[in-house]
Amino acid sequence: MAKFLVQKSGPLNGEVIISGAKNAVLPLMAAAILAEEECVIRDVPDLRDVAVMKEILRSLGSEIDEMEESVLKINTPVVKSNEADYELVSRMRASFLIMGPLLARTGSAKVYSPGGCSIGKRPIDLHLKGFRALGASVVIEDNFIEAKAGEGGLIGADVYLDFPSVGATENIMTAAVLAKGTTYIENAAKEPEIVDLANFLNKMGARIKGAGTDIIKIEGVEQLRGASHTVVPDRIEAGTYMLAAAITRGQILIKNIVPDHVKPITAKLRECGVRVEMTDEGMYVIANENPHMVATDIKTLPYPGFPTDIQSPFMAFLTTAEGESTVIETVFENRFMHVAELNRMGANIKTDGSNKAIIKGGRTLEGAQVIATDLRAGAAMVLAGLVAEGTTEIAEIYHIERGYEKFIEKFKALGATILKIDG
Repeated sequence: MAKFLVQKSGPLNGEVIISGAKNAVLPLMAAAILAEEECVIRDVPDLRDVAVMKEILRSLGSEIDEMEESVLKINTPVVKSNEADYELVSRMRASFLIMGPLLARTGSAKVYSPGGCSIGKRPIDLHLKGFRALGASVVIEDNFIEAKAGEGGLIGADVYLDFPSVGATENIMTAAVLAKGTTYIENAAKEPEIVDLANFLNKMGARIKGAGTDIIKIEGVEQLRGASHTVVPDRIEAGTYMLAAAITRGQILIKNIVPDHVKPITAKLRECGVRVEMTDEGMYVIANENPHMVATDIKTLPYPGFPTDIQSPFMAFLTTAEGESTVIETVFENRFMHVAELNRMGANIKTDGSNKAIIKGGRTLEGAQVIATDLRAGAAMVLAGLVAEGTTEIAEIYHIERGYEKFIEKFKALGATILKIDG
């Protein structure tokens, strides 16, 4: 198995260009099968998850061409299968996002239980609740879910989400665009990726209003057309490089960033003593003026709250801040697996067995053999390795490569000493 070797690297300096968002491009690719005409998606990151989604779409009948670097053309004149391949779906949880478009386009969809990072239950009951509200029958077997529209197709309905689930909001939205009548999604997720999907669908001829608010209104249309769209910048990748500057006490210019999308991260870094400035060039994250960062508390929440995907990288940074910090995780129940790995490096982090971690910061970290227990935990291990004495060996890096484009190249360009070795 491949591994990363990370050495203490000193302050990172330079500039980095943020790629298109992983959590935006996957639902966009799935939504492209709603149209019989070709769709062009730009700023597509070169990620393992994107490669898996390409394979899934091809297995359904899509023709996919890479027009140039980071530009995909997806053409699905005919959907040849409404059943996603089990082996592919098991590799990526976001594969479940094809269910809404398949159900809308063909009237039925069969998807096996999805895989992905083991960070919690992430139940799909809200997705299925939405499909049922639209008039679909849903059959759940041991390892697959099958949904079928009624004879008259999907019918617009009012759907209330018990939790503002991003995936459920996306799946219901893509199913409802071709339904008869009007659908309202209440307590909808507000993430920028939701807005990006709605913008793409509207370019295709959908009638969606309210994306980014509590209530999304979707007026069904008879068919969608092809469209061209550029993926929104990845706010989680941006947050990771913001923390790279902070933890190494460096200075990084981050380009292709939407400041509003990273407001909670910016606010918390400022509380710790990091200077963050927005200019015409991009966002400057300046931590080399203040080596003595101070502790702060964070609590993860659905957008626009502090993102759960940045919790573990931020915790790595907090191990270097002076004082005691508290981290409360409210989104996923199993997202502290990185705590044991950071403690192996000399951190002093205690959890109460549920959703709360207490970090006593200001300690010197030591290089160790650790595991990337999930995608964002892997990023946290790299950040910790950048300031740890000696060498940090990170295993199971396939998690990291699922979600960060040109990870090694971008960090090396900033001055990081990091090497990938094949096992």
